[in-house]
Amino acid sequence: MKASYGVDAYIFSVTQLAQTSMRSEIGRMELDKTFEESEKLNTAIVTAINEAAAPWGVQVMRYEIKDIDPPRSVLDAMERQMKAEREKRAVILESEGARQSEINVAEGQKQARVLAAEAEKAEQILKAEGEAQAILAVAQAQAEALEVVGRTAATDEGQKAIQLDLADKAIEAKKAIAKESSVVLLPDSQSNAANLVAESMSIINALNARK
Repeated sequence: MKASYGVDAYIFSVTQLAQTSMRSEIGRMELDKTFEESEKLNTAIVTAINEAAAPWGVQVMRYEIKDIDPPRSVLDAMERQMKAEREKRAVILESEGARQSEINVAEGQKQARVLAAEAEKAEQILKAEGEAQAILAVAQAQAEALEVVGRTAATDEGQKAIQLDLADKAIEAKKAIAKESSVVLLPDSQSNAANLVAESMSIINALNARK
């Protein structure tokens, strides 16, 4: 009854309504999107038709766009646009790759400098510890040697050894002076080796007496 009295020719009216709805929906979209979202476009047109055709007693179950054939100029423009988009994405990807590469290189150099600084610091610490231990070892050895010399010097044998050592050194000193100097040494009681030894021993005995 609605199809008979509500509209003169419902098939023609629905067809016109479908075309009008399709133009309206396509006008809201970018042309290149119509190929990608054809299913969404079909659903939107069916909904628009059924809303307008309900008083006519007509319900459209399915609407299918068979093909979209824009003019050649539009196709050329779409081709240029897609080419520009591809080139744009390629440039962006290339720049992102270069940026990430520079970041990676800078990060690697930073880590290398940090590791080198840490290695140098550890080397300096080990070197300082080694030098400190060497100084302590030398000081300990010298202290032990002096202690041994002191104990030996307090004995009769040590005194005799000191006297002999002093006599040898006095004789060697006289030889060196006589050999390398133009000064003539005259023998006297003060320069006699025995006197020098005796004087040195008196100083040592005086030091031992104060202890």
